[in-house]
Amino acid sequence: MTRTDVPAQHGESGGPPRLGKPDGVPPPAPLPPTPPGASDATRLLCAGTYMDDSFRDAVIDELYVHEERFAAPSLGIDAARVLAHALRARRLQLGWAAGILLLWIVALPLSSGLAGIYVFPVVLMALARIVRRSPVLPGPARFLSFVLRWYGRLTLALFYVSLLVTAFIGGLAILGPGWLFTRLLPDALDSLTGDSSDEYGSYGSSAFDSSYDSGFGTTHASGLLIGVWIALLLPLVLALLVALQRGQFARVLAHELSRERFPDVRSDPAERSESYRFLRLRDRVRTEQHGPLVMYRAANPFCGAGQPYKTWSLSVELNPRADRVAEPLDNSAILARIVPLVAALRVPSPHGSPASAAAVRDRLRALEIDECVFLPAEGLPSREAAPYAPEAFEEHRAAAVEEGGETRRHFLRIRVGGWNEGIVTTVFVRVHTQGGMLMLEVAPHVLWPLRQPFQDADRIAHRYRHHHHFGKAVWALAQTPRSAGHALGTLARGLLSAWRLATAGHGGALPEGPGVAVRELGSFGESSLFQDMDVARYLKTIQQRVAAGVTTALREAGYQTDEFEQRVVHVAEGGVYVESAQGAVGIGDHNTINHHSAPPRGNETKGSAKRGKG
Repeated sequence: MTRTDVPAQHGESGGPPRLGKPDGVPPPAPLPPTPPGASDATRLLCAGTYMDDSFRDAVIDELYVHEERFAAPSLGIDAARVLAHALRARRLQLGWAAGILLLWIVALPLSSGLAGIYVFPVVLMALARIVRRSPVLPGPARFLSFVLRWYGRLTLALFYVSLLVTAFIGGLAILGPGWLFTRLLPDALDSLTGDSSDEYGSYGSSAFDSSYDSGFGTTHASGLLIGVWIALLLPLVLALLVALQRGQFARVLAHELSRERFPDVRSDPAERSESYRFLRLRDRVRTEQHGPLVMYRAANPFCGAGQPYKTWSLSVELNPRADRVAEPLDNSAILARIVPLVAALRVPSPHGSPASAAAVRDRLRALEIDECVFLPAEGLPSREAAPYAPEAFEEHRAAAVEEGGETRRHFLRIRVGGWNEGIVTTVFVRVHTQGGMLMLEVAPHVLWPLRQPFQDADRIAHRYRHHHHFGKAVWALAQTPRSAGHALGTLARGLLSAWRLATAGHGGALPEGPGVAVRELGSFGESSLFQDMDVARYLKTIQQRVAAGVTTALREAGYQTDEFEQRVVHVAEGGVYVESAQGAVGIGDHNTINHHSAPPRGNETKGSAKRGKG
């Protein structure tokens, strides 16, 4: 079996006549392809690793911790580059988290424990967030969250004002113990002005004892005053760290993740990691994610392609025509007629001049067609044993295209990446002939847009960079109460990931298919009306050409095409083809059909309803 080569395209020597193009007019050059590693979807996913902790941890867990798993196909993106930024983002965040916790650890003893008064209101506000997200009794949960949140805020404000008053009045008291405002000090800080010798006054005193007690009391009061000031400065320093961390994210978006610099992979600092493990896994991911061989998990064979979108199949009898002798028809011959018709969608319609045709920006001009073979990951001794070499893949492709096996399957993969790879439409086509029947399987899949915060990454970073200092300070102070809890969570997740990496034994495990795909992790699942219209147009156009290719193959081989043409119109549109029916037929959802059977008459039998899926 030889490879199913794509026939010469329109305008090339030896090719069929160009569809809808006058002879002698050369077709415009195709749209320049965007490398997956330089696509805007890859850039926004890299930005998402700095914005969303759960997304970043999921990427690291799938591609870095579970090294026994094959990488899912990455349509329009480079998952290895996303992994590089996920690891870099985690290193940076671990550094900031360690700095924040170290500041707390140092501030507690230096402030004589006064910094601990912030713990109570911070815990109240953390509980408010937990209660607010509780799925039980949303109404009371919102009210309780509101009470806890504002009680925590007011308590925090009261504590801070008390410390502020104590700091200023305590300083005046040390300068002049007889100062009028020393009477306003809290009882807990009476030692700033109190006489330490009063307790032992009954034993008598001397000038030396009075001098010693006075000096000791002043030193102790000065130490407490320093602790008060450290407790006052702690939230401000924490807010500064939070602002610096946010500023670093904004700088990353403005430099290495900017639209101008991101296409240059060599200048990306995330790619310069010298970790042997990262370099090894990065090369493995880049070998697997864009190859024509797909190592899959039986539970989710199309992992990476997105959500199924109106999958359909069709089976028809191969009935020879009466006017000629039918020729043998195999799967390769049918695919050979489908490919050129689908490839012709890249050619713009006549626009009067080559310049006008070249100006067409329809994403169908960048349509991609290739053949892929799905192999189960079970049974391989190691991940490196997968047959990714061109010669090994060709052997599998040549065998799979005609065998119609259950586990090893051959598909024609047609992909359209629209909206800067924000919407990826992929159509998998499988043709099989068996027992005088033609089976056509069409499995469209759609990768929906990225999460909205990822799409807004540039806008968020730009707004922060160009915001005035007062606004940045207010934002940082508002985020400060949760900084300690966030730092603890970051360190805990980092330690857990390192522990799993060291003890789980994934390096010696048998290979598995992909668990999740990076592109699917970053998808939101909702699209605009314009995007829905584009997806529908891509699918209808491609499916029309697929059906036309099968029809042409049947006609040229001497088979009848009426039945196929009639059925494909109904099935491809999501309907049900009924060859014949007696009684009631319900169309649509939520129907109630009452059937009253009549006595049989003679040898008549009820007609069978034939569905499109099978």
